[in-house]
Amino acid sequence: MTLLTALDPGAIDWARAQFALTACYHWLFVPLTLGLALIMGIMETLYYVKRDEHWRRTAQFWMKLFGINFAIGVATGLILEFEFGTNWSNYSWFVGDIFGAPLAIEGIVAFFMEATFIAVMFFGWDKVSRGFHLASTWLTGLGATISAWWILVANAWMQHPVGMAFNPDTVRNEMNDFAAVALSPTAVVKFLHTVSSGWLTGAVFVIGVSCWFLIKQRNRNMALRSIKVASLTGIVAGLIVLGTGDQSGVIMAREQPMKLAAAEGLQQGGQRAPFSIVPGIEVPGALSVLATHSIDGYVPGINDLLNGYKRPDGTSEPSADEKMQRGQKAINAFAAYRQLRADNPQTAKLALDTLRAHQQYMGYGYLKDKSELVPPTPIIYWAFRLMVGFGTLLFAILLVAGWLACRGTLPQHKWLLWLGVASVPMVYVAGQAGWIVAEVGRQPWAIQDLLPVGVAVSQLPTTNVMSTFFMFVALFTLLLAAEVRIMCKAISGEKSE
Repeated sequence: MTLLTALDPGAIDWARAQFALTACYHWLFVPLTLGLALIMGIMETLYYVKRDEHWRRTAQFWMKLFGINFAIGVATGLILEFEFGTNWSNYSWFVGDIFGAPLAIEGIVAFFMEATFIAVMFFGWDKVSRGFHLASTWLTGLGATISAWWILVANAWMQHPVGMAFNPDTVRNEMNDFAAVALSPTAVVKFLHTVSSGWLTGAVFVIGVSCWFLIKQRNRNMALRSIKVASLTGIVAGLIVLGTGDQSGVIMAREQPMKLAAAEGLQQGGQRAPFSIVPGIEVPGALSVLATHSIDGYVPGINDLLNGYKRPDGTSEPSADEKMQRGQKAINAFAAYRQLRADNPQTAKLALDTLRAHQQYMGYGYLKDKSELVPPTPIIYWAFRLMVGFGTLLFAILLVAGWLACRGTLPQHKWLLWLGVASVPMVYVAGQAGWIVAEVGRQPWAIQDLLPVGVAVSQLPTTNVMSTFFMFVALFTLLLAAEVRIMCKAISGEKSE
């Protein structure tokens, strides 16, 4: 008897593809929701303070686009959570006591908070006081942000599982420290990095639409006001993204070194490890600085992580083969414990002791070859460079567009206006690339070092997962097309000043 049962590789691949599809589509909507929530809150605050009807009209326009995006984003998010029960039931059983808690809080607290105040925000103009309406707008955005917090806590736990203990009698990992799960450094940094990237997305979207208005010579006043607010918001958000990205690198080096090595294409590590800009162009020592904040910091490469290595402090990291052997011992000991615990308690206790001694490597026992520990390096390597490259370019666009808008000369620079429009797809590519680094980079793990994806899925026929995959492709494509069409119609139909 084993802890969990390995399943049909076809079902595993299709379940992974379906979840990746849903997550990628969902992330097209979430960052814009977070970004527009902040920007429209700032705009309504300006209306509240200045009593300027132009700010009210501007806030109402962006609220309209927020509402379209929010409605469709909720639909994809609900499907994503249901997939844990349908396609990943082994995962849900094994860690549901921990993973389910933040998702339950998100649904009970954050979602109901959004649902309560969003109606007032949309339909309460001139029906409630200006102060109450302003509070409803901010609380709607706060609800979306709290929702992101708990979802990212759950995701961060998958990247770095803490605050739990394995119960061999129930075959479940059970939470024993809620604060460790909710407030882990991984969760805090991931939340700040992800939410600030959403603010950046909203800022770029507002600038892109506003630049389109200026190209068409429509709504000039609203467009320039929007660019001023969005550029400042985006610059602040970009600085937060930069700072939390730096901290993410340090955390990644400590907790997921294989992901970092794959993102850099680093085969052989060491001290003063170089940072690869593109293949063949490296900055000596830069990766050590990014990963350890010291130019002499040691960064292991892919080969080091597979074959084992000695750290500068003299401690050793076991090889992948040794971890797999110890993991198999843990699985066998667990099977013996389950078989003997009723009839032979003393022998069962010895098996349990063996399990405890090797438990941290139990997940490795399901792997057949150490090569499975290496994620698809080219995908992660180039996704990281897309994220950083587009992020840098977008930050420059925000700086220049904001500066020219404040001077009142932005409409004279048509090339920059078109670049502002083009920045909208750029920010989405950067966001998707970031999640590819985060999620593809931790393969083969559903939960880092604890549960491989190969034993996390449900026992479903491959054809069932295939059919629902293509159903979701059609559904999500229709939803995305509907949003784009409705958004374009709302933008085009906005009355000119």
